[in-house]
Amino acid sequence: MGLESASGSGSGSPGDLGSLWMEYAPGPDRPPLDGPVEADVAVVGGGVAGLCTAWELARAGRSVVLLEADRVAAGVTGYTSAKVSALHGAVYSRIREVHGARGARLYGRSQQLAVERVAAVSEELGIDCDLERVPAYTWTEDPERLDDFRDEADAARAAGLAASFTTETPLPFPVVAAVRVEDQAQFHPRKYLLGLAADLEVLGGRIFERTRVTGLKEGSPCEVQTAEGHRVRARDVVVATHYPVFDRALLFSRLEVRRELVVAGPVPAAVDPGGAFLTPEGGTRSVRTAPLDPGRRLLIVTGEKFTPGAVGAGEVAERFERLADWARERFGEVPITHRWATQDNWTTDSVPYVGRLHAASRHAYVATGFAGWGMSGGVMAGALLADRIRGREPAWSSLYDPVRLHPVREAPAMLRLQAKVAKHFVGDRFASGHADAVDQIPPGGGAVVRVGGRRLAVHRDEAGALHAVSARCTHLGCLVRFNDEERAWECPCHGSRFGVDGCVLQGPAVRPLERAETRAESPAAGPEVPVGDGGSGSASDSGSVSGQGGTGGGAR
Repeated sequence: MGLESASGSGSGSPGDLGSLWMEYAPGPDRPPLDGPVEADVAVVGGGVAGLCTAWELARAGRSVVLLEADRVAAGVTGYTSAKVSALHGAVYSRIREVHGARGARLYGRSQQLAVERVAAVSEELGIDCDLERVPAYTWTEDPERLDDFRDEADAARAAGLAASFTTETPLPFPVVAAVRVEDQAQFHPRKYLLGLAADLEVLGGRIFERTRVTGLKEGSPCEVQTAEGHRVRARDVVVATHYPVFDRALLFSRLEVRRELVVAGPVPAAVDPGGAFLTPEGGTRSVRTAPLDPGRRLLIVTGEKFTPGAVGAGEVAERFERLADWARERFGEVPITHRWATQDNWTTDSVPYVGRLHAASRHAYVATGFAGWGMSGGVMAGALLADRIRGREPAWSSLYDPVRLHPVREAPAMLRLQAKVAKHFVGDRFASGHADAVDQIPPGGGAVVRVGGRRLAVHRDEAGALHAVSARCTHLGCLVRFNDEERAWECPCHGSRFGVDGCVLQGPAVRPLERAETRAESPAAGPEVPVGDGGSGSASDSGSVSGQGGTGGGAR
């Protein structure tokens, strides 16, 4: 495995170090959909959840069409840390509180079965995906949390995991306490999923890449429509996009979007702590290693969680540096050879939404909200949805049902989430622009500028050329902000991300930012400055459709 990174979707600005997993890109380019097709099942999204669902169904004899807006396993899945674990931080106490002891047991059982499913399928199909079985740890360095971690170990053990409480770990620094769970795993996500995609095609499944879905009509059969106007008719439809493309269960009010950063670099094999580690403290710190070459491992550290579109100029770069400094402080000199970011959705009750798209749905399903644990969660979702479409009901179907609601226990989280969205949706409109004029935008920078009474998102490239698009997110109309480290416009309300030309990088938005054809006057420069070199597309204020990209990944 080489150390020179290849750029890919979501990797950051040109020239930046990219995702380790995106260096591995074998397999054919699959064509976009160019006409009407029919199948038993249409799966929207080619990440871990979509590919696992499609593969499970094709193996069961169903005809399957998979539609991916970019390349399979190249969205969120390509920017994970790729832990495959049923230990999801300190979550079991929370799940037991909200869903009861039975709910926690069902969660633990379903997630551990997903870990075993990855091991079994990779062996059966002969997929060399660097799979390693390791223990997983959640640790704390806060003495005041000692009792919390004892309770979490008890909750995880009661949920059926091989969990124990400990005050020692193989990490090269002391901890106050930790929960340890045996028989977890880590792997190369793209190697696994590209192997799955190849077998899906052997089984008769059809994969169409660079095909963005924008419409869904439910019925008998259902009909999916693409941005190019092509249609897929299928008895059942699975929406396995990172953020739901069709939010008919109003999940946007119960999903919180967070972005996390990842740095990686080679360390001597003797430094490898031999496990998968996580602490929720300090903005989250997650640690694992991956095979590199004889005598060395690649240390992967994740953390610095933040809301996309809610950080100031230069802050993402500072967060990357903080994460790299932490890695060096804890593990010695680590030359950073890879650096990337990922994005995940958290639910208000700590359990993903996998099941019916909405209460009245009979043939449309959704999978989302994996909270950084998309590897085990996506595999679980694939098995669960395949069973439901085949008329079977796993014991944990009701636990994951998106239609569920626990008003009393979820209310504080829901109110906090909606207050944050309202603050941006309303407050950003009354706030002044991020720059008074385009001449204040430095090379490589971007800002929202008021031009002729209209707010434009303006980026100045390294050559000095200006690129302007509408600052209104095409999902629900919130104003975007510029991430100067990753060179992207981000929506702080629901996490949509756009390129500097306005193209959709990440949903829930499905349409590009509207191109700005205006010319802005720069008071400092005097003459008019053209700023209309943005991406094409039309804006939409409708919330009926959302963006597409493969569900999965997660920063953990």
